[in-house]
Amino acid sequence: MEPRRITPDDADAITETIATAFFHDPLWSWAFGDEARRAADFRVWWRVFVDAALRDSWSWVTPSCESVALWSRPGHEELNDAEEARLAALVGELIGGEHAAAVLDVLTRFELEHPRAEPHYYLSVVATHDDHRGHGIGETMLRRNLETVDAEHMPAYLESSNPRNLERYMRLGFEPRGEIEVPDGRPAVVTMWRPAR
Repeated sequence: MEPRRITPDDADAITETIATAFFHDPLWSWAFGDEARRAADFRVWWRVFVDAALRDSWSWVTPSCESVALWSRPGHEELNDAEEARLAALVGELIGGEHAAAVLDVLTRFELEHPRAEPHYYLSVVATHDDHRGHGIGETMLRRNLETVDAEHMPAYLESSNPRNLERYMRLGFEPRGEIEVPDGRPAVVTMWRPAR
């Protein structure tokens, strides 16, 4: 499955892949705790990230969006001010109540932990649709992406919200850097850095 750049025509399929892949994720299932509404809420929430990635255009999918990797290139912000404001509003609209404040606190820590001193590629989302999980297509796509990153001798950064993925990222050269605590006994999000090669 040769990866290709995302296009606007992929937006719905990419959103659906992310929504299914993160349905049981330790962080995102905590944030969107209402399981009956989660799929619909995810289609709204993740679409903001997909539309932002389309603006930068350095994100990748397998041929039919079975797997997706949303990247931000060095010098490019993942989200602009309007998109960040939209997400903050969505936390109130989709989550609401006291839980919304806890979710916003965790999301703020994502921003505070993000390294700024050195230009780097940022992998904001990587997901494989449930129907295609377990075949290595996401990892293979990331390897291809990282070949381009390495050709530019640039570092890369990500946050892993699922402890099951840490070994996979370490195989790709990422090293644990820090942690973002998540309430209610959920696993911490692990920030990871891949030095330039």
